[in-house]
Amino acid sequence: MSDLDISWDEYHQSIELLAAKIFESGWEFDRIVCLARGGLRVGDILSRIFHQPLAILAASSYGGDSEQERGKLSIASQITMTSDRLGSRVLLVDDLVDSGVTLQQTVGWLKDRYPEIEELKTAVIWYKDCSICVPDYYVSYLPENPWIHQPFEKYDNYSRTT
Repeated sequence: MSDLDISWDEYHQSIELLAAKIFESGWEFDRIVCLARGGLRVGDILSRIFHQPLAILAASSYGGDSEQERGKLSIASQITMTSDRLGSRVLLVDDLVDSGVTLQQTVGWLKDRYPEIEELKTAVIWYKDCSICVPDYYVSYLPENPWIHQPFEKYDNYSRTT
C-alpha cells in the first residue's frame, strides 16, 4: 500500500471542490454534522461556505503509537450543537472513508437518536476502494487504498516536553 502526502493547499482546495460538488447537486440541507477529529476542518469550512449550523460528533476507531491501528469504533454519547433540534436534512461530513465502518455506523447512530431526520447524506474528501459504503459526495476515489498523510498530522508528533 502506498502513501499519499497532502499539503495544506491541496487539503483546502479539496474541501472547496467538495463544496462545489455538493452545491452543483442542488441538494439543500439545514445542518452539517462533522465527525471529530478528521471532519472538524471540513465541517467548519463547509458550514461557512453554505451558511449552515455545524454540529460536532466525536467518533474514533484509530489508535496505537502511530494512530494507524484500527480498533473498535467509539461514538460519543451526544452531539455538540447550539440548538435543541438537529434538523430534518443533515449533511454528515468527515475527511475520508477508509473501511466505511465509521460512516456506516454513524449514519445509523444519527437516525436512531434523531427521528426528525428525513434525509441524510454523506460527504468526504477521500473515498477508498476498500470501503463498505459509498459516500454521497466525495472528491477523490482512491482505488489503491493509500494511507493519507494530512498536513496537520505533524502535530501528532509534538509532546509536552518539546
